[in-house]
Amino acid sequence: MSGHSKWSTIKHKKAATDARKGQQFTKVARELTIAAREGGGNPDANYRLRLAVEKARSVNMPQDNIKRAIMRGTGELEGLQYEEVMFEGYGPGGAAVLALCVTDNRNRTVSEIRNTFGKHGGNMAEAGSVAWMFHKRGYIVVNKKDVKEDDLLNIVLENGGDDLQAEGDNFEILTSPAAYEAVLEACATGVKTPDLG
Repeated sequence: MSGHSKWSTIKHKKAATDARKGQQFTKVARELTIAAREGGGNPDANYRLRLAVEKARSVNMPQDNIKRAIMRGTGELEGLQYEEVMFEGYGPGGAAVLALCVTDNRNRTVSEIRNTFGKHGGNMAEAGSVAWMFHKRGYIVVNKKDVKEDDLLNIVLENGGDDLQAEGDNFEILTSPAAYEAVLEACATGVKTPDLG
């Protein structure tokens, strides 16, 4: 029951939904801008941008907003300039932490990250002290029922994959970020249904 004013109930629900949608659009727009700045504005040639566009469509972002974010990234439109910043530190118990952030104000972000580390029993570290422990990798999972191991190994090696391991009911494929798309497409054509990890 809405009581006296049904519009009042609708208004509060709509405000909450709109706020949530706005946060999603802002986050996706940042991803689009950064992907376009780093790899160009053509989604066919820029895999990261293509993933960001797919994510934007999945949250029902209007096509005009997608185009504006890409144009902002390529420099065709003026606006806030976002940059990716990586912070290194140690969490509780000495666990290594690598934080990749997107920001329009590096100084504000540094102080916020330092504060967050401090609140949770960690501390920020110098550049290079933790990054050497981490490696960017592409990760693809293929069900063992869909392909023979020798056939999959040939597909992976021919397309620049790094490693293939059998884990339980699946094969796990590791690639470099540059070879990820080629290996994924080769697996998609040579295997019934590859899953992204």
